[in-house]
Amino acid sequence: MTLLLKNVRLETGYLYDQAFVTATETKIVDVLIDNGKFVEIAPTIEANDAEVVDAKEQLLVPSFKEMHTHIDKTYFGGEWRAPTPATEGIFTRLKEEATLLPKQLDVAEERAHAMVRHYIKNGHTHIRTHVNVDPQIKTKHIEIAKRVLESYEDQITYEIVAFPQHGILRNGPEFITILEKALQMGATHIGGVDPATMDRNSGEVLKTTFQLAEKYDVAIDIHLHDRNTLGEFEIHQILNEIERRSFNKEVTLSHAFAFADLPQQSLDNLIDRVAAHNVGVTTTVPIGAGPITIPVKYMYDRGVKVSFGHDSLIDHWSPFGSGDTIQKLNQFVQRFGYIDEWHIGQSLKYATGGLTPLNDDGAQQWPKVGDTANALLVDAVSSAHLIARQCPISTVISKGNIIHKEEIELKGEFR
Repeated sequence: MTLLLKNVRLETGYLYDQAFVTATETKIVDVLIDNGKFVEIAPTIEANDAEVVDAKEQLLVPSFKEMHTHIDKTYFGGEWRAPTPATEGIFTRLKEEATLLPKQLDVAEERAHAMVRHYIKNGHTHIRTHVNVDPQIKTKHIEIAKRVLESYEDQITYEIVAFPQHGILRNGPEFITILEKALQMGATHIGGVDPATMDRNSGEVLKTTFQLAEKYDVAIDIHLHDRNTLGEFEIHQILNEIERRSFNKEVTLSHAFAFADLPQQSLDNLIDRVAAHNVGVTTTVPIGAGPITIPVKYMYDRGVKVSFGHDSLIDHWSPFGSGDTIQKLNQFVQRFGYIDEWHIGQSLKYATGGLTPLNDDGAQQWPKVGDTANALLVDAVSSAHLIARQCPISTVISKGNIIHKEEIELKGEFR
């Protein structure tokens, strides 16, 4: 398919007042997309047999990547229901899941479809979902998630994490067989959760996790809610396993609250070691009791790949998820007090897999001819404007195809 975007706004550089960025420069161009790639960017382009879209001076930005969600266990698309108090912490939720998830099986597929469509509408062209594998559900959620996501293969890319929400060892040796079946079914990652708290044997859990990852040639994404020195200890154990095995697949730490409350020297040592092993960290930018918001920019600047996710939209864990990554970015910049054009605009990278139209120095780096055409048209005049004013998306483009489009009132810089 050939797609011609007319009258597109692209960011071209920064305007400065001495050392400070005061605004983002843009220009209006035409953008030609063919066979899923950007093939030409010029003041005026004419192309025969192309689908033509007048962008009306909307800004083109990279599309979003949802790097941590759970499409398999959700209330989204169903009736309103708030979670109950977690009187026993995470174990309250596990007890609930033992009865709740089997009851939801009849609606799980319908709700997963609703979540995926919601993510697409909100500008996502990639989804990584954690999918429960537990003694009650076994691999039924993997079957559902695969079936749902495969139906959107022409619109998005995706990853499936086989997620032992209820632990690994505590479920007995027969559970390993169930987890292996999930990996045989096509999961791209193996997950885990708080191995010291959940299984009371973090060393053996991580050994088993890495063994399975090696056996099935999959990546790893582990939920770590444990704070302070316990969380620090678990992260160092993960890094030790990577070193011991020369493990070369992707490893991600989700949540990783320990980064939020360690003393500075311990924090720096941990960050530097995580960066040296190319381990990624995904955060939902949580705001709550105690220090749980990790220092995102500080970690990124020291070499850690930090990405954003929503975790859930609404389920028995939380009622607050939105699936709106522009809102998530806005929450982030407010949480850390970023109010200037440069800091706000450069924050886009946490939601796009590292892509920003301008690099730190203001040189244009996206889009380039040859890049995959995953992009959004938004009623904004810069990335900073998009995030600060939560400007709306009119068009979602994935691999060169329009996968969502809606009419919005265009207000430009006056939004």
